[in-house]
Amino acid sequence: MAVSGFIPEIWTARILARLPKVLIFGQAGVVNRDYEGEIAQKGDTVRIGGIGDITIKPYSKNTDIDDPEELDDDMTSLVIDQADYFNFAVDDIDARQAAPNLMDAAMANAAIGMSETADGFLAAKMASEGTPVTSTETEAYDQLVDLGTALTEANIPTTDRFAAVPPWYYGLLLKDDRFVGSGSAASTEVLFNGQVGFAAGFKILQSNSLRADSGGDYPVIAGHPMATSYAEQINKVEAFRPQARFADAVKGLHLYGAKVVRPAALAVLSVSKP
Repeated sequence: MAVSGFIPEIWTARILARLPKVLIFGQAGVVNRDYEGEIAQKGDTVRIGGIGDITIKPYSKNTDIDDPEELDDDMTSLVIDQADYFNFAVDDIDARQAAPNLMDAAMANAAIGMSETADGFLAAKMASEGTPVTSTETEAYDQLVDLGTALTEANIPTTDRFAAVPPWYYGLLLKDDRFVGSGSAASTEVLFNGQVGFAAGFKILQSNSLRADSGGDYPVIAGHPMATSYAEQINKVEAFRPQARFADAVKGLHLYGAKVVRPAALAVLSVSKP
């Protein structure tokens, strides 16, 4: 790719297409994208739509029912407070000697890097703003059962639940006969990015973005996609010729933000590595 042949809209679309393929916490089924509005710059606010609770009333035969209630507008706001960029150059000599897809490979690498950064942000936010859960169980599988119980007691749907675990915790699950590996899924089952199996009613996702806190404990996050809203945009992708080099360069800006709108739909357990 030379600067003369660069079309920003095409490259922006290609990056956006790659991001969902490598996101774990930012993928559909773990978060939702139920927002309205345009993202133009850091600090922008988008709206998350919703309605208030609907009153359920007892019905009596041959009795008039009440007038219909007006629905409350339960809108909330999500601030785009994160901004990351990439900026790389391919020397003219390297471009001539390398395969034609060198720039495309570099853009794919940039997309992976942006995904990892965004996933780290989302994992930390969900871990800190979800509902803390305690468990007296020592087995990983049994701890997941307690997380599931906490979600059920909070009236969270039992379908579409996920649990994100660090790699070492996944290793503990592998040693439990009750854990079902993803290779045993039915052919119609859609597997998530990072999904490694099923346990205790959860799709199990493995992620290195779950990092230890200052006390050495790791978060295990169980929840439902209704809990967290996420918005992102590749705001700008620009190609240019650096003044002091014989090279083609590309820079891009990734804007994003998230809001935990239903903390009860995220159950978070702090666990220590054996």
